[in-house]
Amino acid sequence: MKGHFKKRGCKCVTKNCTCDKTWSVVIDIGKNLQTGKRQQKTLSGFKTKEEAEIAVTSLINEINHGTYFSESGIPFKDFIDTWLLEYTKKVNPKESTLRLRKYYIHKLLPYFTYASLKDISKDLYQDAIDDLTQKGYSKSTLNGIHFTAKMLFKLAASKQFIKVNPTADAYVQREQQEIIEMDEDELPIYFEKDELAIFLKTVKEKGLYLDILIFFTLSYTGMRIGELVALKWRNIDFTNNTISITKTCYNPKNNTKKYKLLPPKTKKSRRTIVVDEFIMSLFKTHYKEQQQLIKHLGDSYDDEQFIFANTNKYPGYPILIKLIENRMKRLLKLTALNLKVTPHSLRHTHTSLLAEAGVDLDEIMERLGHQDDATTRNIYLHITSVRKSAAAIKFSNLMNNISA
Repeated sequence: MKGHFKKRGCKCVTKNCTCDKTWSVVIDIGKNLQTGKRQQKTLSGFKTKEEAEIAVTSLINEINHGTYFSESGIPFKDFIDTWLLEYTKKVNPKESTLRLRKYYIHKLLPYFTYASLKDISKDLYQDAIDDLTQKGYSKSTLNGIHFTAKMLFKLAASKQFIKVNPTADAYVQREQQEIIEMDEDELPIYFEKDELAIFLKTVKEKGLYLDILIFFTLSYTGMRIGELVALKWRNIDFTNNTISITKTCYNPKNNTKKYKLLPPKTKKSRRTIVVDEFIMSLFKTHYKEQQQLIKHLGDSYDDEQFIFANTNKYPGYPILIKLIENRMKRLLKLTALNLKVTPHSLRHTHTSLLAEAGVDLDEIMERLGHQDDATTRNIYLHITSVRKSAAAIKFSNLMNNISA
């Protein structure tokens, strides 16, 4: 297997060429298995004939060992659809996960809009990740982009569209590990203790059906709203005063009959939450009321044991998350509180109150079902710094009294 060498564009009449034209070589690489026709490969851009000969030797070795293939010119933007299809078939991801993967990979699209897969080098890919880092994306988002890209290029390599995976050895820059004083506007909005008391008092006095159980449970447990809606009676242990979180309700289109019960957000999200007698008494009261309703409605009640179930249209089906959001807006309007909080804010409120009560950060993470969460950590650091300041003031006052 030999190659045909030539110096493109060279017009030198002597063998001792002195022009700056580059060498190219054409080599037979066997027959096309589908057509039986002869296939040739052209290599070019070599400064010397010796460089071209070395490249030919390397190519021949690949062919002889069965490792040679021609990289594809498929555009990056077109391969995204191919990868998403393969990913969906293989993994069967939750709709929320698939939506997140699309979001992540499309963050890279502006960098490689007109590039084919084979043109994306390790340096180009690393430059894209570094630029996204400079734009201020969070560490979790950057990791999500990088992990998704690794899956995409791994598939491209397995299909022999590329020889070198550009994500190999690429990295997301580490954040500098330092504790800084946080500004108030960096923290998520949540209720202070006195504000929560006002809100829950309004819930008691002016809440609609289920409001008391919904908002007291969210406040006292810090569970996610989807986890609350997914609760069934088997998740309640009246003997040990615990609530088991095993599912989350997914219903992005707010179609009552088209909900999905999915595994919780993370492995850590599967947890058991201890609650007090007061919360358990609310569940016991609701259980009795619900049993009477089921008896009254008979077969028209779709009894799947949901705790937070519809009673009017589609009785028995889990209530919509949108309903809880609207109920909270209604209740907030009935208070003097001028806060833009949501049901999820009660999760942050629970974090702040646990921190204020002196609960360890790891215990808070476990109760909330977090492996590690920047928002929870920031709230904790903020509250504990306030507590430390208060302790310093108390100590100073004590010493002033002693020295007076």
